[in-house]
Parts: sequence; C-alpha cells; structure tokens
Amino acid sequence: MTHRVLISGCSGGGKSTLLAELAARGYAVVEEPGRRIVDEERNGAGTALPWVDMARFAQRALDRSRDDIQQTDHLPGPVFFDRGLIDAAVALAHADNVPLATTLRPDRPYADPIFLAPPWPEIFRQDAARRHDMASAIGEFERLTIAFAELGYATSHLPKAPVSQRADFVLDTLGIA
Repeated sequence: MTHRVLISGCSGGGKSTLLAELAARGYAVVEEPGRRIVDEERNGAGTALPWVDMARFAQRALDRSRDDIQQTDHLPGPVFFDRGLIDAAVALAHADNVPLATTLRPDRPYADPIFLAPPWPEIFRQDAARRHDMASAIGEFERLTIAFAELGYATSHLPKAPVSQRADFVLDTLGIA
C-alpha cells in the first residue's frame, strides 16, 4: 500500500487549510500543484493559467504532480497531497477531452481512501488564483467524484467542521491518530 494520501474535492472547500494543519502536526505535505503553477505563470507573465489555457495548465499540473510523487517517494509515510495527479488528469479530460487512461498509468498512486472536500459555500472565496465561481467548483467536484469511482478508489467526505476536527477525522480514518 502506498503512503501517499490525497486530499481532493471541491475548490475552495478547505483543502489547503487542512494540509496546513496536518503540516503543523508534523506530517509531510505537498502543496497544490495548480496554485504553484498559477504563482509561477503570473510572476513570469505565462499563459498556462486555467482562465487562459486550461489544457496547457492541466498538462503542467500533470507534470508537476508526477514530479511531486517522485520527489516524495523516499519520505516515510504518510505524505499528504493537496490535489494531485488525478485532479490534473480530470482537468485535462474536461478541457481537452483527453481520456484518463491516456494520462494515468495503471498503477494507483494514492492510498485508499481519497479524502474529498465537499462543496462548502460558506467558506468558498474567489481570489487572484481562484477566479471561477461556486457553480464551476461544484462541477469540478462532480467530475472528480465520478473519476475516483471509475478508477476504483474508495472516497471519504471530509466533515464540514473546524480544521482541527477535519485533521482528526483524516488521521482517525487512516488509523494513525
């Protein structure tokens, strides 16, 4: 079983806040590839931005996610990922009709379950890197939910609760609390 734990789900659903809490508790975490790409592209006047060229952005996120996996393989588990390879593959499939089987290898890069942040309108906020609205975020959540099921992953919905309770939930579910 892999030691990689994926936190996925709805954009603006509190994933990054949860990862920060897990990091504060001493666990290894990998920041969201998309946010890092947006920062790089905006600082360098690039065009691989989701609101400019979603397919190019998704391809960069795929490449970055593969690098993230490779760079963390030596770490003792668990390693928590804020989005990752499957999220990027789903984005590319949506943007450019590239089948998941084309972008994903048959191996399973993440452990079961995948933790999903459900849509949570009360905490959703747009910002310079998250320009889409709640309806788009819900559509993304639905595509991810379908993809994880098609790929045979078990999923677990994060509770809509304070971040400390969410972190406890994740650790309890994994049996490492």
